[in-house]
Amino acid sequence: MLVLTSLGFFMSMMDSMIVTTASTAIRHDFHINVASLQWALNAYNVTIAAVLLVGVSLGNILGHRKIYNIGILIFVIGSILSALSTNIEFLIFARIVQGIGASVLTPMSMTILTSSINPSKRGSALGIYSGIGGLGLIIGPALGGLIVAKLTWQWIFWINVPIGILGIYFSNKKLPEKKVSGSRIDFIDALLVILASAGFIWGLSDKAFKPSSVVIGVIGLILWVIFFIKQKYDTDPMIPLKLFQSKSFLAGNISTFLLYAAMYGVVFFLPQYLQIVGNANALVAGLELLPWTGTLVVIAPFAGKWVDQFGERKIAALGLLLQGLGYLWIALIANASTAYIMTVIPLIISGAGLSMGGPALQKAVISSVDSQNNGQASGIYNMFRLFGGAVGVSLSVIVFYKFGSLHNISTFITGYKAAMTTSGILSLIGVIISMLIRRNKL
Repeated sequence: MLVLTSLGFFMSMMDSMIVTTASTAIRHDFHINVASLQWALNAYNVTIAAVLLVGVSLGNILGHRKIYNIGILIFVIGSILSALSTNIEFLIFARIVQGIGASVLTPMSMTILTSSINPSKRGSALGIYSGIGGLGLIIGPALGGLIVAKLTWQWIFWINVPIGILGIYFSNKKLPEKKVSGSRIDFIDALLVILASAGFIWGLSDKAFKPSSVVIGVIGLILWVIFFIKQKYDTDPMIPLKLFQSKSFLAGNISTFLLYAAMYGVVFFLPQYLQIVGNANALVAGLELLPWTGTLVVIAPFAGKWVDQFGERKIAALGLLLQGLGYLWIALIANASTAYIMTVIPLIISGAGLSMGGPALQKAVISSVDSQNNGQASGIYNMFRLFGGAVGVSLSVIVFYKFGSLHNISTFITGYKAAMTTSGILSLIGVIISMLIRRNKL
């Protein structure tokens, strides 16, 4: 059960990371700039964040296992379309399809797992779950680099097809089915979330802040306000606002937003830095990310035990602190003459921070609600995680173009240092927020 539920997280994380080392090849192939390139990542993350709560509701109505398997199938179809893309517009569409499928993979898998595990072992189980998902972070960049170097970037999507088919087959045989009585879908809520998410990120993604983009971004914010007002008065809300009355739930989700906003900003620019400034090919760049991504498999399982022993607040705060310090260290030393070996230690430190922060914040959010609300809590947690990732990428692109450009290596380094500094600051802000999490250890 642990392996099969972790498969969804593994697939979604691997696909997010595998695109990063292929990003330079995609940019050159489609003759696009960084601002357009970010949508190859953001279209995926925004779609997941926008529709995952609808997926959670469908899971409650039709069955968690059934929707989990349907999600894998849609994800595979989106992967095929991505592989067949001939321009950035079609790739963005295909990534949206992938995102629709991926939107249920993580929350459904987490719901199936947490509802089947004894609460006293939940921290350890989530630590292993994160570790298996972390394999996607390790395999993704290196595998993506190998595929780009030896084949073409399109093959980074073809590999999802056999994995997805096997996942559907075994999940249907081995995972338990569960429905939640009384669940329903409010399609107005669903539409508001989708339009609000897309509008806000669209406005934020325009580095020039054209009037039309600003208007779209403001409309997105207004739709978010309307959505939350509606949630307050709905008898069966998509996002129960009463859950946010718990300081642990609120602080856990905001800290999650900041943890992944920081991480995705780095995910977007670090592989490009290694290739543009370090003259590494896609394969070498993927391997050079291993000190950062590799810590997930090494540390995440232990982090789950540390959370059970010392409590969510301490481990979450320590994780966010280490991640932030690691990113700031990298920003400080980045220049054209910096040897790669100089970045290994800060990469390990920041990776260790992410490995600790993820499981701790997961448990802080899930443990702060009743078991009957696990599905919605998982959905809200993942919404904050992925929406944070999309905002983080957009913010890093804005900062990059504010201080640098792609004109030459010197201007790229200036923009890159500013983007990395921004990620470090976001993570350190998360340290402060995470201190509001209620101390809870077993």
